[in-house]
Amino acid sequence: MIQLADRVNRISPSMTFAISSQAKALRSQGVDVCDFSVGEPDFVTPAAIRDAAKDALDSGKTKYTATAGLPELRTQIAEKLQGENALPYQPDQVLVTAGGKQALFNTLLSLVNPGDEVLIPRPAWVTYPEIVNLIGATPIFLETDETTDFKVTAQQVEAATNARTHALILNTPVNPTGAVYSKAELQALAEVIVSHGIVVVADEIYEKLIYDDLEHVSIGSLGEDIFNLTVTCNGFSKAYAATGWRLGYAAGPVPIIKAATALQSHSTSGANTFAQYGALAALTGSEDPVTEMRGIFERRRDLVVASLREIPGLSCTIPCGAFYVFPNISAFHLDSMSFCARLLDEAHVATVPGIAFGADTNIRLSYATDAETLKEGLARLHSFTASL
Repeated sequence: MIQLADRVNRISPSMTFAISSQAKALRSQGVDVCDFSVGEPDFVTPAAIRDAAKDALDSGKTKYTATAGLPELRTQIAEKLQGENALPYQPDQVLVTAGGKQALFNTLLSLVNPGDEVLIPRPAWVTYPEIVNLIGATPIFLETDETTDFKVTAQQVEAATNARTHALILNTPVNPTGAVYSKAELQALAEVIVSHGIVVVADEIYEKLIYDDLEHVSIGSLGEDIFNLTVTCNGFSKAYAATGWRLGYAAGPVPIIKAATALQSHSTSGANTFAQYGALAALTGSEDPVTEMRGIFERRRDLVVASLREIPGLSCTIPCGAFYVFPNISAFHLDSMSFCARLLDEAHVATVPGIAFGADTNIRLSYATDAETLKEGLARLHSFTASL
């Protein structure tokens, strides 16, 4: 009998992709499914980015790059972080990775030892605790809910910190809730983080998808002390509708980036070469496609929130970023797994149970799909909840 490694017994498969697979299987059988499960923009990657990658292919740029990425791309990422985020990173502080997940994996593997504790505000993206579990460290969840707009407070971080606390994973805008931290909220968190010398792993993958004229603030921009304790992780998947390109990056203190680069040299070797030329075009080209997508997402958000709030018993905060809503379904006296299973079975609408993110009273809907599908899926959700 084959015996698996203990580490794989510490993790669970991604429920998000499991639900999406079920939806695809139903579609293959001819079932009309409205899929609100996976966080993947329905737009095509902008033409200028696609063209740059094609040009790179046609000119034979198909060999390895340096493990840390194309030098010119690392320089451009550093300039982007300096100009847009007020983060004074230099090119040698940047690592280009095979997707945003690898940026997070490499960073946490470089920082955290077995037995350490990592603080994770919850609800949280499903992969954060799994990375920590794989390392053999302990995820410490800081619970949030609708009363705080799903945002963790400085007091919670202070209360949870002890001698074993080594890092805090901070995501803004937040997946799955769409919450966006203000500058004042981040400043309060930064003061606690600095006072304890905790490293903050800042996941800013949704930074360009913020609504209501709000501003994205990078926690590392709030002073030299917090900057020196911050690793900023980001990527091209969400803002540029480039999920399949698998390009991300991490920027942080040189020792961390060097360690993460060494890890990468023994895993993927580096990110896709010609895709990196597309990323270079994304950073140097027009932001008009991003602005257009953001406007469409905001209109979809308004449509979804308004419709959800018409459902008796269902409550929903207004997400200020990303492309998710996280309504509370506790009034229907079903746990989130049962609710989502029945919704898919009976109404053919795919959503993600909140328990996947640590909140069994909620479900996650992605509005990264066209308006007609949203309207149809919401109509089915209305009918389904009326039948409960």
